[in-house]
Amino acid sequence: MKVIHGLHKIKKLKKPVVALGVFDGVHCGHINILKDAARFAHSVNGTSVVLTFDPHPQKEDSLTSLAHRLRLIAQQGIDAVAVVNFNTHFKNMRAVDFVRGVLAKKLGAYAVYVGDNFRFGKNAEGNVETLKAFSREYHFKIKVFKCVRVNRHPISSTSIRSLIKQGKLELAGKLLCRPVTVLGSVIRGTKVGRRLGFPTANIDPHHEVMPPQGAYAVRVIMGKKKLLGVCNIGRRPTFYKQGVIHIEVYIFNFNRNIYGKYLEIQFVKKIRNEKKFPSAALLIDQIRKDITFAKNFFSPH
Repeated sequence: MKVIHGLHKIKKLKKPVVALGVFDGVHCGHINILKDAARFAHSVNGTSVVLTFDPHPQKEDSLTSLAHRLRLIAQQGIDAVAVVNFNTHFKNMRAVDFVRGVLAKKLGAYAVYVGDNFRFGKNAEGNVETLKAFSREYHFKIKVFKCVRVNRHPISSTSIRSLIKQGKLELAGKLLCRPVTVLGSVIRGTKVGRRLGFPTANIDPHHEVMPPQGAYAVRVIMGKKKLLGVCNIGRRPTFYKQGVIHIEVYIFNFNRNIYGKYLEIQFVKKIRNEKKFPSAALLIDQIRKDITFAKNFFSPH
């Protein structure tokens, strides 16, 4: 998938089928739009294009960083993504100028795909009805997708964000159509895990919404490899009175230098809440139990 940073870098595309939106989290509803756009573009021998915005227009905490979002969008078969810097100039662009200048002139949209709650233009003056009216003037097709529900829960990035913060990861995963994940870079830590006999990869998350503190059975995606392990999110209360939150992953049967690598952590099952132990020996014993729990959990899968 080609990633284009900035509208000025977009070159002429063949029959662009444009999916519009932030697509934060790339949840089930987003996936419907993206896969349909990719299928339709293929059927007309065109190009599927996502036009997305960064930073988040609503200034909310992101479910996924831009890098994570792009990875997830690529998995839906999209040909190209144009990332628009949501700055003051773009924020104050009138709806008519966005359609005329961006969709019609810059992209030459053949078709436009949006969710039914899509808003655009200064003060969010434009909506799907505005797009439909402009589509006749600028000769592009339009397809609007209704809000998707899972078990009567309307799917939205806001609701998923809330569920993850509450620790309701199973329901959040259903709304995402995938496990809750966090993307981050491996950084150097204090080597507490190594001293305890369990060398961990310390993760610097890319400004993403995190699950509550505790130990989790996780899948770890590194490039094309899928590994298993235990992840701990917490302040290390056994060693520090006021520690900052750390994310550490112990990967089973793995001993490589991976500093600087991107890891995607899939939170599959919570094992326990974080707690302070009276001694390092008791913490080590608990870590062994966490690892056994995770291995047993994964073994039938």
